[in-house]
Amino acid sequence: MRFRNAIRLFINNFGNTYKLLLFRIVTDAIFLSLSYVIVTLGLHTIFGSAEAHEVVSLIGEFFKSFSAADIEFLSSFSERLTQAIANLLYLAGTNIGSIVGSVIGVAALYLLARFVDGTALLAIGTGLNDKMATYGNTRFVSAYFRNLAKATLYHVVYVPVSFVYDLFALVACWFFFFFTPSLLPSWGILPVLIGLALSMAAFIGLEALKMTFISAWIPGIVTDGKGVFAACRDSFRSTKGFGARFSNFFISIYLIVIVNVLCAGCTFGSSLLITIPASYVFLLALQFVNYYEDTGKKFFLSYRKISGADGKPEGMGD
Repeated sequence: MRFRNAIRLFINNFGNTYKLLLFRIVTDAIFLSLSYVIVTLGLHTIFGSAEAHEVVSLIGEFFKSFSAADIEFLSSFSERLTQAIANLLYLAGTNIGSIVGSVIGVAALYLLARFVDGTALLAIGTGLNDKMATYGNTRFVSAYFRNLAKATLYHVVYVPVSFVYDLFALVACWFFFFFTPSLLPSWGILPVLIGLALSMAAFIGLEALKMTFISAWIPGIVTDGKGVFAACRDSFRSTKGFGARFSNFFISIYLIVIVNVLCAGCTFGSSLLITIPASYVFLLALQFVNYYEDTGKKFFLSYRKISGADGKPEGMGD
């Protein structure tokens, strides 16, 4: 019932997907431009060197020689490429300070980009909450600036903690993937496929667990006006409907992965412009539905239908 209600809420508020898309196009364009400047300035000595040009030139000549069946060039290609890469690595070693500085700069910009992108979620959440509570329409810009202070504090806490958690989940699943085949009989490629499948399931399970614990964080801030830390504490302490929340997030993340991969494959990646922000909006809708259900609040599913805590819709009448 919660999953179905979240889908209905998501469909009735699909316009939020375009708002989030436009916001992220603007902010990501700014941060990608800054990242390009940092990489260009920091690594110009390496990218503009004769060693780098030699590697690129050899790779280009390889494809030409391969198509022309130039046996003489192909026979010496491996040795020449190895030497060219060794020369490039030596040059990189002499400029290690620039490399480290560029990596740190790009990583800092990435975290800042995640931070700025995330500030829009409270504005989207405000629109969802107003639609659920009063079936009202809230302007994105006004909601964004009204919630900017809380959104900033929320992401000061959430972004670094989530980054460390996600990194831990990826590393744990990476080791799980490599160790699982060693515990299975030698059945060709089958143990590798089993390890990959189990690793993916473990990662999605860890992400669903994270979403379950923080599912009441944003709704607590937006719906009940709680402080950022108070809403976080209450979200982690909430045990009501824990199993239902975890199940819904586990299934939802699986479906999101499937939809994004299939749509990207069928449209050469162009559909990700819609499916990625839509995924965020749907997860946010699921968080609000869970919060309303767990706290016993009624909410609008459509203009003439209200859902109660028991999940049974009631007619509003005329």
